[in-house]
Amino acid sequence: MSESRPHTLFSFGTLRDEQVQTALFGRTVPTSAASLAGYTTRPLPITDPAVIAASGLDVHLILERELGSAVGGAVLHLTDQDLAAADAYEVDDYARRRVVLTSGESAWAYLDADPLRSAQRIVIVGDSIAYGRCDPRGGWTGRLAAAHIARNETAHRVFNLAVPGSFLTEVSAQTPALLAPRLPDTLIVAAGINDCAVRLASPDAPYDGPAHLADHLGSLAATALDHNARLVVVGPAWIDEARTGDYEGLRFTHARVRALRDSMPAWCDAHHVDFLDLWEPLRGRTELLVDGVHPSVEGHDALYRHLDTRGR
Repeated sequence: MSESRPHTLFSFGTLRDEQVQTALFGRTVPTSAASLAGYTTRPLPITDPAVIAASGLDVHLILERELGSAVGGAVLHLTDQDLAAADAYEVDDYARRRVVLTSGESAWAYLDADPLRSAQRIVIVGDSIAYGRCDPRGGWTGRLAAAHIARNETAHRVFNLAVPGSFLTEVSAQTPALLAPRLPDTLIVAAGINDCAVRLASPDAPYDGPAHLADHLGSLAATALDHNARLVVVGPAWIDEARTGDYEGLRFTHARVRALRDSMPAWCDAHHVDFLDLWEPLRGRTELLVDGVHPSVEGHDALYRHLDTRGR
């Protein structure tokens, strides 16, 4: 029988209440004072009767980013079973993610389940699709930037650092130096399709997509955490293999892009990282692809509408 692992969870709300702890864990749990820099809170209405019964409140708090602010709270020291009970208690508006406390220690915290709604300063890294190739308006990322900044011209920033032709190897190596000057709270990684392409110079070379993906996404997750930024992984869009052609010695196949798309959310689920899926908006819609790979202006419109359906 394996031992339960210790976990640290930063709480800024009802989980600090002894009544709530007793209801969830069967006892009060060890706690210590802590704070979380770069965040503020806003109210969140609760409708789940079980959560309201446990806390006695129908409005809880939820974190959102704010440069220069800090939220006081406590670190709860939990077992595996305690953490599972806390997960069950939190409603679907929350997602458990890694944060860095003011002390420099890493801990779990429950953040807004929509990673872009709570963001303030966003850095985007990736390849030609994230760059906005074939679209003078800057692609779906350009639309995201325009809408995000328009909501708060003073505080909101978006830095699109995507480079056409990038591989995850290059993205993971170059990103650490890019983050510090921009003070990001959210790192969007929209890359990987180039990694899964067939290299025409060696078409029979083995494809180690999942292992390759895990190495570089793991590196990017560590980089994001070092800057107290939230990692958001964006999956590939659908391609039309019949029209992809030869791109500088690369050939894209539907099977490999689909394998990449399937492996990304699996990795994200296992590591408590946010995943945004771009597959469905273009699936089967060949008219929205300029060359079988890159979306047209209308294709990027469809991708952005898909990402913006959650009321940001």
